[in-house]
Amino acid sequence: MFSAWYQCIRGCPGRYGVFEVIYRCPTCDGLLEVVHDSAALKTHAGREWRAIFDSRARPGNGPAASGVWSKAEWVLPALHSEYMVTLGEGFTPLLSVPRLAASLGLDDLWVKQCGVSHTGSFKDLGMTVLISAVAQMMAEGGSPVRAVACASTGDTSAALAAYAAAAGIPAIVFLPKGKISTAQLIQPIANGAHVLALDTDFDGCMLIVQEVTRDNSIYLANSMNSLRVEGQKTVGIEIIQQLGWQVPDWIVLPSGNLGNISALAKGLTMAHELGLINRLPRLAAAQTERANPLYKAYLTGFEQFVPVTAGATAASAIRIGNPVSYEKAVRALQAFDGVVEQVSEDELADCAALADQAGLYACPHTGVALGAAARLRHRGVIQEGQRVVVISTAHGLKFTGFKTNYHEGTLADATARHRNPPLELPADAGAVRAALDRRLAAGA
Repeated sequence: MFSAWYQCIRGCPGRYGVFEVIYRCPTCDGLLEVVHDSAALKTHAGREWRAIFDSRARPGNGPAASGVWSKAEWVLPALHSEYMVTLGEGFTPLLSVPRLAASLGLDDLWVKQCGVSHTGSFKDLGMTVLISAVAQMMAEGGSPVRAVACASTGDTSAALAAYAAAAGIPAIVFLPKGKISTAQLIQPIANGAHVLALDTDFDGCMLIVQEVTRDNSIYLANSMNSLRVEGQKTVGIEIIQQLGWQVPDWIVLPSGNLGNISALAKGLTMAHELGLINRLPRLAAAQTERANPLYKAYLTGFEQFVPVTAGATAASAIRIGNPVSYEKAVRALQAFDGVVEQVSEDELADCAALADQAGLYACPHTGVALGAAARLRHRGVIQEGQRVVVISTAHGLKFTGFKTNYHEGTLADATARHRNPPLELPADAGAVRAALDRRLAAGA
């Protein structure tokens, strides 16, 4: 009943099967996107889809345990259930954080904890779809694919390695040597992937992986592959579902290769067109000052895009100077009356520390998004009383070095205003009591 296919995002004629090994339009070389049969989907009214999705939002096995596959008809309807590779992705917490909101000057702030996932990042949402599709392609024969590969700044490689391991598919990851955290490096190693550390940055790795996958025997798993978008788009649907099908005024997310913001827009657009919601939120893409090609293009009204050489930033996963999904992201921002904001290293570290003091454990990329939200509120772009959802893309435990350096006061280009080093004392109850009295009095 339901179906989907690839089409060119620029409107070139032609449809291509979602199980074909194809990433770009043969006519214009533009990116492809998955298009769903909206007429078939509209055979259910919006209230019916809400009821279907709500009925599946419960613990369980198989699709019922996945925030992605609980929406299978909207994701990859032609996938056979026996090839579904799920590790319980999605259904991550959406938290109201009033203390953090007050610290940032916001009135109604929520944080979507996408890092509370199997490999610790939102990348699991897209990888379950891609690996499931590859499993079906390889099992049914006729496909040249014998392995999957990606370039990564850390999180994509972790997700690819884990899901490929679960499916028994060889995985290859290209990482920029010395530019990701130890926690991110060890994940694909532990899951048995072929890990290649290249003496370049992410953009250099991306060029090489595209060349290596050109003969179609190795399947490209980066976000230019639109199957990833189909899983990642469910985060927007999940947010409004968790808010009782109410739409926030803003969704703010850190942005690097830009697949995530285009995926978010796609899921929300489907929800709007199919009657699950009656309006769209505004979107804000957050970048660091050291990796800000989208921000610079935004300042020109997207009239000019110039890749940059991304500099060293604590937000290493978005250290990308030539994002593959730029065209999709611009289309998404324009459709959602979106904005782009940038923050400094000092701001992102400060905001991550404030989030931690409010009970979270925020990665530096979440600090970027929180800092952007604070800037937008200060400038009056986000207005008084508006509800803001910040997407936290990864778990803070992946960035222990960042947090350790912050609290030791050694984090580059950041003033550790909220550092909280351990207090070293002799093993003497009197000395301990006196120190605690001083600390508690100072904090009163």
